[in-house]
Amino acid sequence: METTVALRVDVDTRRGLDEGVPRLLELFRRAHVRASFFVTMGPDRSGMAIRRAWRPSFLWKMWRTNPVKLYGFRTLLSGTLFPPRDVGAGAPELLRQIAGEGHEIAPHGYDHVGWQDRVHRLSGSLIRADLAQAVSAFENVFGRPPHASAAPGWRTTPEALRIQEEFGFHYASDVRGVTPFRPLVGGRPLDTVQLPTTMPTIDELLGQHRDLVGRLMAAVRPGLNVFTLHAEVEGGPLLPVFQEFLDRVRRAGGKLTCLLDVTEQVVAHGALPPSYPVSCGTTSGRASWVAMQTACAEPVA
Repeated sequence: METTVALRVDVDTRRGLDEGVPRLLELFRRAHVRASFFVTMGPDRSGMAIRRAWRPSFLWKMWRTNPVKLYGFRTLLSGTLFPPRDVGAGAPELLRQIAGEGHEIAPHGYDHVGWQDRVHRLSGSLIRADLAQAVSAFENVFGRPPHASAAPGWRTTPEALRIQEEFGFHYASDVRGVTPFRPLVGGRPLDTVQLPTTMPTIDELLGQHRDLVGRLMAAVRPGLNVFTLHAEVEGGPLLPVFQEFLDRVRRAGGKLTCLLDVTEQVVAHGALPPSYPVSCGTTSGRASWVAMQTACAEPVA
């Protein structure tokens, strides 16, 4: 079975867009690789994450990942001491450059921190409004609606998934899991195919593993893998680690691709993947819950 690693690039902050994305584009250009960029479209309120400081798991993550090195003071204080800057909506030319170089691009929510911290408490109307703002901002840049979406922080709910159906995305990448699937909500399979992140991220491994590339390679399985990287991390201080990972995947005979190409293969000839419920769970290295494919249950055809 061929090993495929689909590359999903999350752009959470304005610094990640301004500094990390150009570095990644250069790397992908040299490596002849297409990736999927999911860009936060609205304000960078990263500083509001200070509200998580009461969680011991969040403080542990801050200690082991050195956020000042990864994100910088301007980002860590954005939305508090510094006014928030728009991420995707504030840099339309760079977004068009990403697409112009052959990469896939789609929204990563509108207010990243607001969604990540509050989605499980938001009303249906506020969930719909956030998704609509992200779609509208994307349309203002490209003149067309997006074909995909990825929830900030892998945080979503059955209600949010149900509302997301209204936007007619070709696919979404909102959860952690093991295989492409359709979410089962209220006993009904949704139409929007999910491509879950299947591998650990580098920021989850920082401070816990010495051999980051070796740990990533150990997580690569035969068949489809979805690896999520962050423009602030792999496009910043960890760029050499990410480049070595790409090199080792290729030396091992693996194929590197984008999520859109994978989706087209998944739904080829009208076939649809099985359905699984989505539940809250935890994964090592993350400070709080994430939405997860409940793959231990029997799939629903």
